[in-house]
Amino acid sequence: MSKSLRGFKWLVGTVVGVSLLGACGAPADGDTAPTEATEQAQGSLTATVSVPKASMAASETVTVQVTLTNTSAAPVSLYKWEVPGMGLTEGRLSVLRDGQAVDYTGAHYKRVLGRAEDVVTIAPGESLSGPVVVSDVYDLSVTGTYAIRYELESRAGVTALASNEVSLFIEGRRNSRTELEAQRQVTAQGLSYSGACTSSEQSSITTAFNSAKTYSNNSYSYLSGTPSATTRYTTWFGTYSSTGWNTIKTNFSKIANAFASASVVVDCSCNDSGTYAYVYPGSPYKIYVCGAFWSAPNTGTDSRAGTLVHEMSHFTVVAGTDDHAYGQTAAKNLARTSPTKARDNADSHEYFTENTPSLP
Repeated sequence: MSKSLRGFKWLVGTVVGVSLLGACGAPADGDTAPTEATEQAQGSLTATVSVPKASMAASETVTVQVTLTNTSAAPVSLYKWEVPGMGLTEGRLSVLRDGQAVDYTGAHYKRVLGRAEDVVTIAPGESLSGPVVVSDVYDLSVTGTYAIRYELESRAGVTALASNEVSLFIEGRRNSRTELEAQRQVTAQGLSYSGACTSSEQSSITTAFNSAKTYSNNSYSYLSGTPSATTRYTTWFGTYSSTGWNTIKTNFSKIANAFASASVVVDCSCNDSGTYAYVYPGSPYKIYVCGAFWSAPNTGTDSRAGTLVHEMSHFTVVAGTDDHAYGQTAAKNLARTSPTKARDNADSHEYFTENTPSLP
């Protein structure tokens, strides 16, 4: 939605030729995360994390070195944002302090999947290595000893992967992005724009914003009915329980209230055609929309309105969702295999509220 993998809401798609087979991986719900400082094998790939020294002062940029190695006889393909040294983003590190996950404060991206230019192939025997910045994308405000590892969550054709865990003493420091966002002054409730949105873009955003309001209100009304194992609920959130139902009801209550009364700013400065939108979870209520947003339909599957609901759910003060699965197929599978993660998954909320195709 640890707060890892929070990201751009992604269009349905898969990477062709990914082969990550094996028995070990990220811990399942309720399991204990591995803490041994040894390399964790994941079939075709292994992942290792190292640090240049044992402690970092507040004035230093905190980075770790991540290495992915293909130990198989076949090529392995990943997206470039999953590969160190190629722009790895989205909280793919698990960062703990005193055994507790710290907040991921970086951007949550909604990307267009399936583009050939976004695929990185690791040849048999090849390793890809590079630095990954921890500063300003995780909450390092408290001085202490941090445990860090690289994680890749499962999706279609990919099983979970976890590296070794490294220990690093970090002196507490301020988060410059959080401070910058805190200086943003927005006083009027409702919708406003930044990033030089054109009049046409403002019109499209307003239409999508109003549709997102309708989506979230309708979802809350649906969940205010008699709790039960409806097809719509179980498709997106898994096995029914009254506790789970109430969690989703509370989430949509907060989402609907945010659209109704919060000071929402939509920024048009992002032009990336491979991205729909992104947010910083600790910086409500600013939503950055990008190139793919404009070509999406206003409503329906992976729509502009649904994207706004997806991104709104990410804010910590709203539902604090993560990104465990992307696309309808993966979200349905997540509901079957891990209802707990499904209830924390932004795409699951989006597909529930879009309700396309319509489910009772």
